[in-house]
Amino acid sequence: MDFKDIVFSNIRTSWLELQTRSGRALPGKLVVRRNFNIRADIDFVTADEAKKLVSSDGYSVVDVRDQSQFARAHLKSCYHAPLFINNEDNDFGTIIKRTVHNNFAGLFFGLPFTKQNPEFVQTVKSQFSPESKILVVCQEGLRSTAAANQLERAGFQNIACLTSGLQSVKPGTFDSEGPSELQNAGKAGLVQVQGKISAVLGTVLVCALLFITFFPDQAEKIMQMAPGS
Repeated sequence: MDFKDIVFSNIRTSWLELQTRSGRALPGKLVVRRNFNIRADIDFVTADEAKKLVSSDGYSVVDVRDQSQFARAHLKSCYHAPLFINNEDNDFGTIIKRTVHNNFAGLFFGLPFTKQNPEFVQTVKSQFSPESKILVVCQEGLRSTAAANQLERAGFQNIACLTSGLQSVKPGTFDSEGPSELQNAGKAGLVQVQGKISAVLGTVLVCALLFITFFPDQAEKIMQMAPGS
């Protein structure tokens, strides 16, 4: 019968897992196999704590945002390894999803249509050793958490993650590059350019576009009814 014991250490940055499997290889003789795995905890830190990690503790910053957000603003001397990349697949299902996305989330908020980057972990491994001290950042804190978990499973031992992402960083906390402030790098599209009025107008335009696309005959009749047609 298999059984499993988990022993937690008092060390803040790691825990120890003891897994024991038993079986009878020969009559009357019990064979026990033990596998030991050391896994690192992920430290979730505030912006001020993150600044100390970078300036005093030798942490390197890995930015896992997409290319568009990274271009708007990023920390100086950070390494860009996007967790998601632009999805340019051309199968029928992806084309439909991309069209719907671009007419809504893309139009209103400037969000690119992406897919998970299959080379993410390998990209980080090509630049950092498993012993490297790494601070993972994104815009809201969700992608960085997912990325940190992937790196932890890949064997990285010193990982910190910026809680709430770069949107929570006050101006001047870090030296940054790009045309925008770090906390505004996730804002784009009609909502950012013209505010609530643009959102309403954008909704009308998108509805009109979808109506023309899916009901061209009815749209043509309406156009013929307009004055001056």
